[in-house]
Amino acid sequence: MRVLVTGGAGYIGSHTCKALARSGHFPVAFDNLSRGHADAVRWGPLVMGDILDQTAVLAALKLHEIEAVIHMAGLAYVGESMAAPELYYLNNVTGSLAVFEAMRQAGVKDIVFSSSCATYGVPETLPIRESFPQNPVNTYGMTKLIVERMLHDYIRAHGFRGVVLRYFNAAGADADGELGERHEPETHALPLAVMAALGLGPPFQVLGTDYPTEDGSAVRDYVHVDDLAAAHVRAVERVPAGRLDFAYNLATGSGVSVRRLLEAVARVTGREVPAVVAPRRPGDPAALYADCALARRDLDWAPRFTDVEDMARTAARWFLGEAAGGSGDEQPSVRQAGG
Repeated sequence: MRVLVTGGAGYIGSHTCKALARSGHFPVAFDNLSRGHADAVRWGPLVMGDILDQTAVLAALKLHEIEAVIHMAGLAYVGESMAAPELYYLNNVTGSLAVFEAMRQAGVKDIVFSSSCATYGVPETLPIRESFPQNPVNTYGMTKLIVERMLHDYIRAHGFRGVVLRYFNAAGADADGELGERHEPETHALPLAVMAALGLGPPFQVLGTDYPTEDGSAVRDYVHVDDLAAAHVRAVERVPAGRLDFAYNLATGSGVSVRRLLEAVARVTGREVPAVVAPRRPGDPAALYADCALARRDLDWAPRFTDVEDMARTAARWFLGEAAGGSGDEQPSVRQAGG
């Protein structure tokens, strides 16, 4: 298929374009490069454009004879969403409406929407299932929920065929070393820990050590970016017709505490992770992990990376490659599994 990937120059988007190409599809990245990187677009053309520009989206759909859309473009910083909600409602909600309308005008019906576990808020029980109530506690999560409901209405009213993928904590880097995680600023735990260990960033902040968990630190479900990319390929190949229960969790199904994450990074880099303890962030739940049985059943998807140490190894290799490419200095090795 010919697939338009909005946000295709971003972290997950670029990995997904690579996975699409490997599966025989033709990915077209649509990105304004405000937070993506042109050099990450290597498996198909890059169309420079903003999802708020409905005319530009429509032109890309027609020019490249697009058959399906993977909609990833949007803003994704929780803290920023609380400080500047107007940016998030404009980009994530209004931008998604523009994408949907461009698709309707072009006659493109199939869409995979990249949503988030942030739509659930703080669950009463674990693991989180797709049927749980969605009560977001931040603006970012609310915008994702609104777009999910918009898509539901377009399926019902306009014959769209859609899949929603709610992922948990994306982590790691391309197993081949060609792509990695480059956010400015970086807010994700794994790259922050790896950069701290390698001396490429400040000490890691452990946000809270008094949670009711095994070691007092918060527990999260980390899912490798290659596995997320593979799930998007499965989803775009299996977009159902006429179904409204179309949402799937993407995760490993088990939680990892922040302290265990730091231990894993220390093992693969051979260096302790310099860390400081900081207060909890308001609204952060003690633990979040998912039930992914529906994705296994309907999408025939299961994560290939299930150990956070393996995820950390791919991230460390990529950061070391970036550092070596820029300086030529000798870099510490990444320890192999079992090494």
